[in-house]
Amino acid sequence: MSKYDQLWCHVAEQQPESMTFDEIETVLGFPIDHAFLQFKKELTVLGFQVGKISLKNKTVKFSRINTD
Repeated sequence: MSKYDQLWCHVAEQQPESMTFDEIETVLGFPIDHAFLQFKKELTVLGFQVGKISLKNKTVKFSRINTD
């Protein structure tokens, strides 16, 4: 179990194209840090991937993995 499970479930259910760092922190209930970048691979189990992470704009893009 990962401390990011709540976020991954949110992404799988809501399917947002992107989220701000503030939105992510609200879903998680704690501030994110550089460790977030290391755990993004966990999302692929749910059929999604983390796309572009913009440190400048403080956003994360998500996309569905094409399983065809």
